[in-house]
Amino acid sequence: MYQFLSAIGRKTSVINLDPANDRTNYPCALDIRDFTKLEDIMESMNLGPNGGIMQALEEIEDSLDDFVDMVESLGKSDYLIFDCPGQVELFTHHSALHKIFKKLEKLDYRLVVVHLIDAYYITSPSQYISILLLALRSMLQLDLPHINVLSKVDLLKNYGDLQFNLDFYTEVQDLSFLFPLIEAEQKTVLGKRYARLTEAIADLVTDFGLVSFEVLAVEDKKSMISLLTVIDKSIGYMFGSTEIGGDTVWAEATRQGGYLGNVQDIQERWIDYKEEYDKQEAKEMEEKFKKSQQQHEEESRPLSQEEEWEMAVNEWEQKNNTKMPR
Repeated sequence: MYQFLSAIGRKTSVINLDPANDRTNYPCALDIRDFTKLEDIMESMNLGPNGGIMQALEEIEDSLDDFVDMVESLGKSDYLIFDCPGQVELFTHHSALHKIFKKLEKLDYRLVVVHLIDAYYITSPSQYISILLLALRSMLQLDLPHINVLSKVDLLKNYGDLQFNLDFYTEVQDLSFLFPLIEAEQKTVLGKRYARLTEAIADLVTDFGLVSFEVLAVEDKKSMISLLTVIDKSIGYMFGSTEIGGDTVWAEATRQGGYLGNVQDIQERWIDYKEEYDKQEAKEMEEKFKKSQQQHEEESRPLSQEEEWEMAVNEWEQKNNTKMPR
């Protein structure tokens, strides 16, 4: 996302909130490891990795004003990305991240949670219900605009056929269609009880009616554009001034109804006709490579006397703003 935002001209700063992330693959504007290191916490407090990460965020929470001052020092013109740890406890019942983000929200930062979930989990009915519950609990805990994203949809084809089209899973449609599949997964008596529990959880998620998913294939530019458009809408970025990020071209395009991808596009590209699209793209890449080679050979070819003379005449005419008789 940092690379994509940079490519469209948006001034972006990434803030690493994962104390275990000691090798960031992006320019880090602000790093939690400058405040506290996971290894030091684990050693001094005799904690494991999960406990250490939660303790590190609690330390940020305890010195929240200092941390917020560091965030504010980045300037109000930057588009901020907070790279958070992946531990589920931080989003379901631990309070540190909630308090950090609520503090920033009070200072007029417009925040949205982008919750990435591996699309692999929709291949199993019971696991799909589990991620729905996880998403719902995170939404209730963090109490912020929330975008759930099924990532790596380009790999779904590797896991076999889905029971339903992709939009069934993204729109969280009638989950009762999953119940026979959930029961078929469980063969034992205890398994049957788990199946009934899973069905009860599905009913709970349906009653709230809050969960839905966007989709992301990070190698697909249209998919990235579609997701960024949804993110911008959720925080009002595309309706505000272009002075925020400086990406005038992007802002103008989205305001005027630029590309908005949909689940059907993703279904067709990465699930229904993946092999055909792969072959077509490989063919296009090969043609571009050949064309580039031909252009390079043409440009590196020695000029003839006539071509050298013509080039010299053109340069003289441009310099003197006149025409020589041919």
